[in-house]
Amino acid sequence: MNQTSQSGSKAYLFSIVLVAVLGGLLFGYDTAVISGAEKGLQAFFMEAKDFTYSDGWHGFTSASALIGCIIGSALSGFLATNIGRKRSLIIAGLLFFISALGSMEPEFLFFEHGTPSLSLLIVFNIYRVIGGVGVGLASAICPMYIGEVAPSDIRGMLVSWNQFAIIFGQLVVYFVNFFILGDHIQPLVEEMGKGIAAINPAAQWTVTTGWRYMFGSEAVPAGLFALLICFVPETPRYLVSIGRDDVAERILSKINGSDKAARILQDIRDTMVVKTEKLLTYGFVCIFVGIMLSVFQQAVGINAVLYYAPRIFGDMGMDDPMMLTVFMGIINISFTLVAVFTVEKWGRKPLLISGSLGMALGALGVALSFGHDGMGLFTAASLLIYSASFMFSWGPITWVLIAEIFPNTIRGGAVAIAVAFQWIFNFIVSSTFVPMFNMHLTEGDDFGHWFTYGLYGIICIVAALFVWRMVPETKGKTLEDMTKLWKSERQNS
Repeated sequence: MNQTSQSGSKAYLFSIVLVAVLGGLLFGYDTAVISGAEKGLQAFFMEAKDFTYSDGWHGFTSASALIGCIIGSALSGFLATNIGRKRSLIIAGLLFFISALGSMEPEFLFFEHGTPSLSLLIVFNIYRVIGGVGVGLASAICPMYIGEVAPSDIRGMLVSWNQFAIIFGQLVVYFVNFFILGDHIQPLVEEMGKGIAAINPAAQWTVTTGWRYMFGSEAVPAGLFALLICFVPETPRYLVSIGRDDVAERILSKINGSDKAARILQDIRDTMVVKTEKLLTYGFVCIFVGIMLSVFQQAVGINAVLYYAPRIFGDMGMDDPMMLTVFMGIINISFTLVAVFTVEKWGRKPLLISGSLGMALGALGVALSFGHDGMGLFTAASLLIYSASFMFSWGPITWVLIAEIFPNTIRGGAVAIAVAFQWIFNFIVSSTFVPMFNMHLTEGDDFGHWFTYGLYGIICIVAALFVWRMVPETKGKTLEDMTKLWKSERQNS
């Protein structure tokens, strides 16, 4: 017996995880592409003659992909349980690809190119919803897939790479949007309502063409993901659940070595004896903890910052908001690596609690300084502290916990519910950020600025308390240990 068959192949494990995290990259790419495209898109549809493209329409259009995310995450449990993790990810890849091409050219087959109308806007949003369904599927199933193939001693690190891929996807699209713009500029808000002829000539290309290239650029990584995912194996846990123990053992042997594979397979069989367990078999608290991890990940307000970063930095008076957005992306990816390399040393809870407190500090710093003369750099620094603290804590660690915290027999459905709540609150936060941020008690005051970030800061503190009191530490535990943990919790409650 050779050394690889005894100890498993790390190269094989890392290669299939690398393909899976491409789904995370597409998740980040799809959700962040709107940040560079939204102004050109807004100016384009404001040219429509058959309806008025209001701020309400623009808010809906900017967030429409999130509706698909809710649908996709809600469907993820059904699909993952009935057709498997791998086939579900293939569907996600195809949806990404269709959405990218459709969002780039929504006029395809039915409309005249370059002529905005209400019907065209509806079709555009349908394509964005289709992409959102792909994001919803990938957001739930990619960490589930990685968690189910990874050995317990490095599972947290490998699932954290999925968050790294999400942030890397956002950073990539910031660069792509930046280079697509090139010498062109974004249209100014005050120009938009006067028609394209009144828009700065350097911005007209952005209105007619630039936003199309931004959406279309996603087709390249989407096509690559849809192709490569065909070559990865199904997860051993799913294979055991459908009676394919022989195939599961072969995959476990490739990853862990033959001796360890036999023990893991028996543990999986022991927890799969009952395949029809109901969602609340292990108690309400089990599901509640997963849901609240998802809720807090969004309620702290991070995606409002990521989606509207160029606009926020512009409101601060920064000369080049797109470049500062790219810099923020570099900071984000650097701090995500902190989680990747410390999650197995420090554990999940310490990272979540310290990140919550760091976010509270940053959010309250923004609340106290935003809009004050001479404090622009302090505000920007506070915003970067807020974002960086999220990136080593709630960003990756929530996905790690959601992938590993539920027992095998209810994981598909439980993950689907938790991730659906995540996208519901993502939509709530993203759609309420601009109205809250622009609130005024008296004309010209900054009430909305400090209220919005003050609220996010308070939520961060509550999140730290929740983790301290209710979230179990899962470092070093196998997925099968989760069954014992929640059975014990229920018996003691």
